[in-house]
Amino acid sequence: MHAQRRGGATERTYARLRRDVLDGVLAPGAALAELEQSARLGVSRTPVREAFARLVADGLARPLPGRGLVVAPLDLDGLDHLYDLREALEVKTARLAAAQRRPRVFEEFAARFGRAPGLVDAGELEAYYAVTAEFDEALDEAVANPWMTRALADVRTHLVRIRRLARHDPQRLRAAAAEHQLIAEAVAAGDADLAAHAVHVHLHRSRTHFRAHLDHEPAVEEVSA
Repeated sequence: MHAQRRGGATERTYARLRRDVLDGVLAPGAALAELEQSARLGVSRTPVREAFARLVADGLARPLPGRGLVVAPLDLDGLDHLYDLREALEVKTARLAAAQRRPRVFEEFAARFGRAPGLVDAGELEAYYAVTAEFDEALDEAVANPWMTRALADVRTHLVRIRRLARHDPQRLRAAAAEHQLIAEAVAAGDADLAAHAVHVHLHRSRTHFRAHLDHEPAVEEVSA
């Protein structure tokens, strides 16, 4: 029973800390101290320590010489590494999904992305991101490759942090909706080459946009704990 309670506390602590990292409550480069976080969250140091270990495994926290454990920084090199992996995975996913020929599913997504700029203009960003998340799930389901799905889930976790940092630029979101619409149309038509090219263009523009934001962020040493 004691082990179950401790496991529950660790799970809740991990979920809260993970959400705080993704939402930017715990900023990139911020120091993570067991005593401070246990006091903030109202739990003992043991579930905090165990949650920290899971954040490190997720790539959301890392040891930094002279500073102990910190929230994983976001920098240009890290962004490029993430996007290199993302492009390899998403281009292949689009090709495989197009080969599955599920026109009705992806024609509907194309129509939804056609309406998505209206969500941005109305400030309904959660609804906008819900459409993109459902699109990702539909692509994963079409491909039905659990290894690829797992790898993409890890990449998407880190993209959440980058989106928050870039402050959800409305102009970029409207452009991204059009790019997603073209991807969905290509997949619906079973055109693997067009789908792959559309993903490549989307990711190039996305990477360029986020690089511009990261280039103006303070260095890790300047981020307060």
